[in-house]
Amino acid sequence: MAEHPDSALVHRGYEAFGKGDRDALASMMTADVVHHVPGNNPVSGHHKGRDAVLELYGKIAELTHDSYRADLRTVAADGRGHVMAFHRTFAECGDRGIEMNNGLFFTIVGGKISDIDECVEDIDESDAFWNAAAA
Repeated sequence: MAEHPDSALVHRGYEAFGKGDRDALASMMTADVVHHVPGNNPVSGHHKGRDAVLELYGKIAELTHDSYRADLRTVAADGRGHVMAFHRTFAECGDRGIEMNNGLFFTIVGGKISDIDECVEDIDESDAFWNAAAA
């Protein structure tokens, strides 16, 4: 069975993210991409524009001393420009770690990612981790 092009894009995005390949990630996003991160912590909010999204990813790497990883589990496309991706997150900072299931809902326009809505398994735990990492 052939992979849908939108699913393939998301797979490539996860691979580039895992390698820290900012150029590859940038090439997969529209200039006005927005990544919405839930919660009340230093990485939450609406990160608007390619540069802001890439800065978010840099901040995640910085706060976790490059320990953050997202192990992709499932990708599902609707064939109309939407992809859901589910992954397991692992990260450490000091004596604190986090491991939880998360999901991203992508909107794809013209073969590029234009919007990313993030959901986390436990918002309170996510906030506690990121607030501790930034302290």
